[in-house]
Amino acid sequence: MPPSISAFQAAYISIEVLIALVSVPGNVLVIWAVKVNQALRDATFCFIVSLAVADVAVGALVIPLAILINIGPQTYFHTCLMVACPVLILTQSSILALLAIAVDRYLRVKIPLRYKTVVTPRRAAVAIAGCWILSFVVGLTPMFGWNNLSEVERAWAANGSVGEPEIKCEFEKVISMEYMVYFNFFVWVLPPLLLMVLIYLEVFYLIRKQLNKKVSASSGDPQKYYGKELKIAKSLALILFLFALSWLPLHILNCITLFCPSCHKPSILIYIAIFLTHGNSAMNPIVYAFRIQKFRVTFLKIWNDHFRCQPAPPGDGDLAEERPDD
Repeated sequence: MPPSISAFQAAYISIEVLIALVSVPGNVLVIWAVKVNQALRDATFCFIVSLAVADVAVGALVIPLAILINIGPQTYFHTCLMVACPVLILTQSSILALLAIAVDRYLRVKIPLRYKTVVTPRRAAVAIAGCWILSFVVGLTPMFGWNNLSEVERAWAANGSVGEPEIKCEFEKVISMEYMVYFNFFVWVLPPLLLMVLIYLEVFYLIRKQLNKKVSASSGDPQKYYGKELKIAKSLALILFLFALSWLPLHILNCITLFCPSCHKPSILIYIAIFLTHGNSAMNPIVYAFRIQKFRVTFLKIWNDHFRCQPAPPGDGDLAEERPDD
């Protein structure tokens, strides 16, 4: 008989479903925009597509699995572990995509004349593939042994049971907090976030420096070139800020769990932290729409071409007239 769902769980599930219904279409729209608009085909937007793929997977896969874990079904240990690992993979993929985006923006302002010869489509594809491979390695590490199986087996044996342990599937019951804090947070989350902050500070410094003097640039007018770079850098830095704001609370709670086991963590704080992490996947398309003109124009064109009852008259939304550097 399936476990009964309380009113609190029903509210939790409703909010999660709402996040998924915003995240999946929004990030599919981002991928679609890059596909239809040639002006969105440079390396930065390829990394943005990788980030959007991870966010689609959060809405389509992680959130349903999180709802399943919240209901708390009885499962075998390794089945529960497989349910818990996808969020680790996708979080790591998002962080590495954000890092790749930061490095790409740094190269655009540091070596504008050589940028297109250094950052080629082939190298960008290799970087994206490398980010995903590394994400799978980091996220699947608990499957290779760094988990709570030994503790669960001891409790299972103490009850006189045999065979693979059956447990109420909960994230903290199968995922080791030592892994989450020492390996996941202190190695693969916090250092990349700090590095990205330093990179964006350097990017803003270089752009401000170039805006204050006349230099040659690939787009002809240095003031226009670096002005555009500043605007895009601000938007992407906002994406980074929202990611950090969304994920750091949950990692801080994990640290409290590990370093202060007796400390009480209010359930409402845990749920808010979870909502922030999942909600982050829905934020990026909104930022792109309001902050990056090329995305906004392309979103409007997709809407007009595929969802409006009557086609919109030709005008500012015509992508054919949009220059790649606009």
